[in-house]
Amino acid sequence: MFKRSVALLLICFMIIANFTRLFIYAGFEVNQKYIAEKLCENRDKPWLNCNGRCYLMKKIKQAEEKERSAERQVQKNLFQDACFPTAFAFKFHAQLLQLFSENYLLMQPQQVGKSLLRPPRLA
Repeated sequence: MFKRSVALLLICFMIIANFTRLFIYAGFEVNQKYIAEKLCENRDKPWLNCNGRCYLMKKIKQAEEKERSAERQVQKNLFQDACFPTAFAFKFHAQLLQLFSENYLLMQPQQVGKSLLRPPRLA
């Protein structure tokens, strides 16, 4: 039950995060009169018929910039996590199978094969 409720809560947060532009538009529509009278940059120029749309565009641009910076930060964190160097010690467990006591570097060849030192035949 707890896992299901946490999963639903996370899904709701993901959906809400994707609808930020919708919430900006809804807030603008609800408060359009106040925005046009108090917050609009063109409130002293009524012939432009801005009605607060300049404020709306500014808020949308701010939200997009915030999304871009958050996305860059997430990509940076993912890259840092992927490239994090970890020290790993290799340990080899080799068993000695046979110990040779003769020193092969000092041994002399016993017999050289005659076929090895013979010159090539001419046809």
